[in-house]
Amino acid sequence: MTTIPLTWLYAPGDRPQVVEKALSAGADVVIVDLEDAVAPDRKEYARAATAELLAEPLSTPVHVRVATEEDVRTLAGLPGLAGLRLPKVTHPQQVRHIAGLAPGVPLHPLLESALGVEHAYTIACAHPSVRSIALGEADLCADLGVRNESGLDWPRSRVVVAARAAGLAPPAQSVYRHISDLAGLAASCAHGRGLGFLGRAAIHPAQLPVIERAYLPPASEVAAAEEILTASPTDTGALALADGRFVDAAVLEAARRTLSLARRDPPPRPFP
Repeated sequence: MTTIPLTWLYAPGDRPQVVEKALSAGADVVIVDLEDAVAPDRKEYARAATAELLAEPLSTPVHVRVATEEDVRTLAGLPGLAGLRLPKVTHPQQVRHIAGLAPGVPLHPLLESALGVEHAYTIACAHPSVRSIALGEADLCADLGVRNESGLDWPRSRVVVAARAAGLAPPAQSVYRHISDLAGLAASCAHGRGLGFLGRAAIHPAQLPVIERAYLPPASEVAAAEEILTASPTDTGALALADGRFVDAAVLEAARRTLSLARRDPPPRPFP
């Protein structure tokens, strides 16, 4: 069964030992960071170390958050590269330019400014290689002057709508920066799930099981989805269930997504 990704774990590209640990931490995807996590005087080393890592296929999908065009040119086409994360995207032309440098590589633009959020839909539609869009909330908060999470609800919803309108998967939430506050992470994930996000990026392995639990459908939702599909297994038109609930094609599709997510094959995770 195909794994629906729920967790993306960042690791700094200039610390190969940390990347190796991330690859065995049980994340659905590992993101090797060549941008903010790497000091300027370490960028070249990080690029070379990442190219060495990606020279062979890997069992865990690896995305790279690139910082320069040289990163893209060096890494595009390597067997272990599963995608490129493009930071600070503000216009669709930027995406098309990178797509020309890395033909066929899945692209994941990050929107980290008011201008990026305003162009969310056109960025999502910029090129067939775009597989997802997501927010970079630290930079976005600075750009907007946002002081708390409630101030991000509108741009978060904007990105969810843009992704859906473009036919992309629901976006993943941005990282939760307070590593020791797992209760706060769980609450934030629950809020994000309510807004339409699916999964979340992490900056520490301890965050992975919290994110996964928050985004897997609870037993009550699974039971309701099974009931809906049992009552109407095919798209035969609108109908009413015995309890009065109305079911149409959109409700059926949502039920199928719920069951697919509940039955996902989680990645192996080491015992604590």
